Amino acid sequence: MELKFLKRRWQKIVFKFVLIPVVIIFLLALVINQYWSPILANKVHDVVLNSSDGLYKVDFSDAELHVLEGKITLYNITLKPDTDVYNQKKKQHLAPNNLVELRVKKLMLLNVHPLGLYFRHKLNIGKIILNEPEVNISYQLNHTKDTVVKDHRTAWQKISKSLRSIHVGQILLNDVKFKYQDYSGNKVAISELKEMNLNATDLLIDSATQTDRSRLLYCKDIVTELNNYTGKTPSGLYTYKIKYLKLSTLTSKLYIEGMHLEPAKTGVFFNKSQHDRFGLNIDTLQLNHFDFLTYHKYRRLTATSLELNRGVLRVFSNPNGKKDPAVDKVNTFPHMMIRKVGTDLRIDTVRLRNFDIEYSELNKKSNKIGTITFNNTRGHFYNLTNDDEALAKNNITKVQLTTYFMNHGRLDVQFNFNVTDKNAAFTYKGTLGKMDLEVINPATMPLAMVKATSGTVKELNFDIQANSQVFKGKVNFLYNDLKVNIFKADTANDRLKKRSIISILANLFVIKHNNPDNPGEAARSANVVYPRPKDSPFFKTMWKALLEGIKPCVGFDDKKQKETKDRIEEHQKNKKDRLNKKAERKKRKAARKKEKELKDAKTKQQASTATTV
Repeated sequence: MELKFLKRRWQKIVFKFVLIPVVIIFLLALVINQYWSPILANKVHDVVLNSSDGLYKVDFSDAELHVLEGKITLYNITLKPDTDVYNQKKKQHLAPNNLVELRVKKLMLLNVHPLGLYFRHKLNIGKIILNEPEVNISYQLNHTKDTVVKDHRTAWQKISKSLRSIHVGQILLNDVKFKYQDYSGNKVAISELKEMNLNATDLLIDSATQTDRSRLLYCKDIVTELNNYTGKTPSGLYTYKIKYLKLSTLTSKLYIEGMHLEPAKTGVFFNKSQHDRFGLNIDTLQLNHFDFLTYHKYRRLTATSLELNRGVLRVFSNPNGKKDPAVDKVNTFPHMMIRKVGTDLRIDTVRLRNFDIEYSELNKKSNKIGTITFNNTRGHFYNLTNDDEALAKNNITKVQLTTYFMNHGRLDVQFNFNVTDKNAAFTYKGTLGKMDLEVINPATMPLAMVKATSGTVKELNFDIQANSQVFKGKVNFLYNDLKVNIFKADTANDRLKKRSIISILANLFVIKHNNPDNPGEAARSANVVYPRPKDSPFFKTMWKALLEGIKPCVGFDDKKQKETKDRIEEHQKNKKDRLNKKAERKKRKAARKKEKELKDAKTKQQASTATTV
């Protein structure tokens, strides 16, 4: 009996203190689940409107609260700017540079802890998930610094009267569709991204993190990943592709795999453009200590270093480019190009590893394409910037490169670019090591119609001071056993034909086969003064200046060039005279032959008449 009594007593206790509260909580959950949506909607509207100073409005079609599960779900959320408010702020010079529009089909808040919020004043959410969000951002440079008078209190100071802390374990944006419209240039640049995911971890606002500079937007890390991105330039002549991109705010690193810039096919490109044709492939790119917020707000690209690993840069000179001596191509100089970049740029160091650089050109005389290569290029760029404040402290961009010319001769070269100089001043000096001259024939045959039959470069040194007006400096070229053949175009048979006599003259009377001529003698060197034609671009002018120094070293100085020209003209004149004499002889021979034929015919006729009589 006592056992039955205790059992009934226990059931009453369980029912009273356990089941009844559970039922009550369940009923309250049903009521809250049914009637909370309008209250939440109004609260969300007010928060967004007030926090954006009336610029943004938010709305959603439905909301669900599952108290027992600690789950909140919102459906069909839209965040839109009020264009009237934006235009008004723009007139007041208070409008932001970026305008955002957001659409989300479904937003879930998981592992919400209402008891902790009620009793301990701590908002704790395990995870927030946004499925298939669509983000549209339009950028217009309204100002370069923050113009709004800010409330300098930290976020925690603003919430501390009602909340001790806010914590979200993870925020996930899955399958983001992102559209970016840039109105800062002459034309609107539109980029659209798909296959994009965003993961923010450990969002924490409390007394300890209110001044924590290692967090971005109070998150320990925000990771953005992008896969298989493809886009086109406004001209349609280039397609750019990125296989994989990752940006981490914890490490401040932007990492890219498989970056490609692909030009249109040769015929299509040169029919539509007067510019040279570029192609670029980069295996991996990494930007370190990248200040993403500054770039997002003001288009200032700031980083400590940029690493470029394994790639190919291809340049094809436009064969249809119109030469206009009045057009100054000084803008092809690298430091002038940096000055004109639309983005404010400031990178302390650029590291280049394992790059191949190819320059190709069509020689219309030979109708052949020649290619010059610089293989396995590596080196550093220092102080790569167009930022006025940085340039006031240091206006020199230094470049140190090591490469292999035509994949054989080691070339070490250093550049110093004066980025602020009005005349685009810079210097370049370097050394080319030992190599066989035959390896350059794939370039010299189509481009210069000259073939090295023998020869070894011992060393080429150069030190040039240059600007937009003139290139000056010194060149030393040491070599042995130099011999060449000279060709001309045989267009009928689409080949190059050897000019035997000219080749003999060049090897006998023009070219000095060794420098120095004999061991122990002083080597020939050359002082270069090369006035730059206004329509001459950067790389072409560099090569022309070096060539002006190489020619005297091989014995082809101004005096020898004049002598060679006179010899060639004399040879051509003699050849013409011989051809004229040969033609006269043929003419006289044909006349004698015709006279003889007439005489024979007359004799035959006379003989026939006599026989008849």
